[in-house]
Amino acid sequence: MPKTSKKQAAADRKARIEAMRRAEKARERRNRIITITLSTVIVAGLVGWGAYAINNANEKKDQKAAAAAKPISGEKTWDAKKLGRTHVETKVDYPMNPPVGGNHAPQWMTCNGNVYTQAIPNGNAVHSLEHGAVWVTYNDKATTADLKTLADKVTKTPYTLMSPDKTQSGTVMLSAWGHQLSVKTASDPRVDQFLTKYVQGAQTPEPGAACTNGLTAA
Repeated sequence: MPKTSKKQAAADRKARIEAMRRAEKARERRNRIITITLSTVIVAGLVGWGAYAINNANEKKDQKAAAAAKPISGEKTWDAKKLGRTHVETKVDYPMNPPVGGNHAPQWMTCNGNVYTQAIPNGNAVHSLEHGAVWVTYNDKATTADLKTLADKVTKTPYTLMSPDKTQSGTVMLSAWGHQLSVKTASDPRVDQFLTKYVQGAQTPEPGAACTNGLTAA
């Protein structure tokens, strides 16, 4: 091969190698830009979601505080200091129905938004109240629509439970430790007010105690 042809071939090869290097560097720059852009978007999204979650949590906390400060019309209260908290194996005769506190069974009723279709033991339900649950009960005067509305609220709300009680005086009654409200219909706005105020509310003797893995019933 003539020297000119060899030189030209070497020059062409060198040019191709340089072109490949430039192309590789361009790809690397594009990849870095894409990676940085995606990382920025992800971080911004996480920051935005974090801010939203914090704001949402703060709003709920503010709502809880506002509800706690506002009295509930028609609510009955008992002195929490006079409500016993001893675990007993024997049946307890409570002075109010449904009970809102007092000595109770060692095992709580599972109260993680549970809707029970049969009456449940008072002693176990009172233990749930000690853990900060709200117990929703109803008698035969409650309508099918009322029961559906109440069940929908309960199933969406941890630290609540619901069961029938034919012996109670009120159509629908909500009980927390030391507090009770009687209403005629599930649409009464005080139902939501009671739930907001007393689910894991300030009245709770054992805040944060479990409402899962307790006694269950049909």
